[in-house]
Amino acid sequence: MSVVSNTSPLNYLVLIGADHILPERFGTIAIPTAVRDELSDPGTPASVRAWIALPPDWLDIHTVEPVNDVHLDALHRGEREAILLAEKLNADLIILDEHAARTIAQQRGLPVAGTLGVLNEAGTHGLIDIPEATHRLRHTSFRAAPSLYKWLLDQHRQRQAG
Repeated sequence: MSVVSNTSPLNYLVLIGADHILPERFGTIAIPTAVRDELSDPGTPASVRAWIALPPDWLDIHTVEPVNDVHLDALHRGEREAILLAEKLNADLIILDEHAARTIAQQRGLPVAGTLGVLNEAGTHGLIDIPEATHRLRHTSFRAAPSLYKWLLDQHRQRQAG
């Protein structure tokens, strides 16, 4: 399976100790150099900077050539490059959290998931404790509507109920 990730999902999965679910569920994850650079930024939490300084074997970093595309101009560099990389690789999935980036990716025919969707997928396969992951995520700077957290926990409860 070909999967590309933007900065935010990697940042938060590392922060909550759940980055292991990516290779377990998807194999290799591709990121553009812009995402690597954003994860290395001095404003990024130290644990995330340490993680990207010695990236895991399952992380594949690609150089993406910039293109003139008016539809991508409003996005951050990492989002632009992630979408371009996903298109180049004909990715099966792109992991993005930002609403504008998700909308553009979907308009371009890319299958999209966010951090909560990845957590739900991992929970479906028994790779993570959803209530604990949700608790940890709520104690970071990650922002999602309360209804999305409720959806994730409801999905977990339904699986538990059988």
